[in-house]
Amino acid sequence: MTLDRRTLITGAAAGATLGGLPFQSRQARAQAANTIRIGVLNDQSGLYRDLSGPGSTHAVRLAIQESGITQRGINVEVVQADHQNRPDVGSTVVRQWIDRDGIDVVMDIPTSSVALAVNTLVRERNKIFLASGPATSDLTGAQCSPNTIHWTYDTYMLARSTGGALVAAGGRSWFFVTADYAFGHALERDVSNFVRGQGGTVVGSVRTPFPGTTDFSSFLQQAQRSRAQVIGLANAGGDTINSIKQAAEFRITRGGTRLAGLLVFLTDVDSLGLEVAQGLVLSETFYWDLNDRTRNFTQRLGQMPGNVRPSMVQAGCYAAALHYFKAVMDMGVAAAKASGVEAVNRMKAMPTSDDAFGEGRIRRDGRKLHPCYLFQVKTPQESSGRWDYYKLLNTVPGEEAFRAENAGGCALVQS
Repeated sequence: MTLDRRTLITGAAAGATLGGLPFQSRQARAQAANTIRIGVLNDQSGLYRDLSGPGSTHAVRLAIQESGITQRGINVEVVQADHQNRPDVGSTVVRQWIDRDGIDVVMDIPTSSVALAVNTLVRERNKIFLASGPATSDLTGAQCSPNTIHWTYDTYMLARSTGGALVAAGGRSWFFVTADYAFGHALERDVSNFVRGQGGTVVGSVRTPFPGTTDFSSFLQQAQRSRAQVIGLANAGGDTINSIKQAAEFRITRGGTRLAGLLVFLTDVDSLGLEVAQGLVLSETFYWDLNDRTRNFTQRLGQMPGNVRPSMVQAGCYAAALHYFKAVMDMGVAAAKASGVEAVNRMKAMPTSDDAFGEGRIRRDGRKLHPCYLFQVKTPQESSGRWDYYKLLNTVPGEEAFRAENAGGCALVQS
């Protein structure tokens, strides 16, 4: 039964009373006490829509079906909202969700600046943040929270995998074209640290306004004039697509300069097309065609919004929700709703297993561990058709792919 405010008011006026409370009101309260409410917050209409957006909500709904939680008599409600890639908008939505609508869990949130703002708010309210979309490694570092789990990927992983592969291939000098917000800054920082640690140099960087930049030609030409061996694109989504397209148009990579898409999603490759994207080296923690389990998961998802294959962000929303539901069923709805910290602790105590990421675990700092995969984009001749885009170059175990637990400055792991 679906109850809205009008239903409750009508029931309170007309329902028979029992123990001083209207029967309908008592029924509604009982239902609310047995209901988990999830808010999926992301970019529903902008440059991150395809890799997140309605597809993330679609993935959460599959997790509800497959977890068995409703068969236990537990209700689950899901709402979604567009944060417009703005921290103030995201914070306002989440504050209303928690204070007015009784949301227990906030999920996804690509755009690191929004995620960091919500991270603080959720901790203050003792709710839960299951972060699949944001990249900044600060979520398990200086700004780690006992209420947050960072599930899918982060900037340190990207630096170690993609950055490390390009340094090993001879890319010793770097110039960054960086989206001017928390994600871009964190990605540039983590890749720069890795490049310098391997004996390379960073010769410069340029910051591009976010959101709103569509013409990257002047920034790319500035990078080209630096004579760096590698131009690192510390951006994502539509910004990465436009950067790569314009780099090809202006022949930025002529003369041996390499272009490094430091965060490239499957949907980005689809938008670019193999003629432009072929040869790109990139890192992901999920690929729909990786193995039998990922293919089966993709088949069960069915038709995705936008008719795309699931991204690692959307797969992360499925896997994080699935694991949360296991914890709820293990500890009980009342206990899970009473304390976000305790629910997160129960999730950390349980090993993870799902068809998107395989087996894994969650550390004390909130970092979810699973393998990272280094891929190269196929040539048009190598591909069998749409979405057959990657060939696997290397697999890095989760314990190695992510920053060491005691190296990020997280207060939760300080002895």
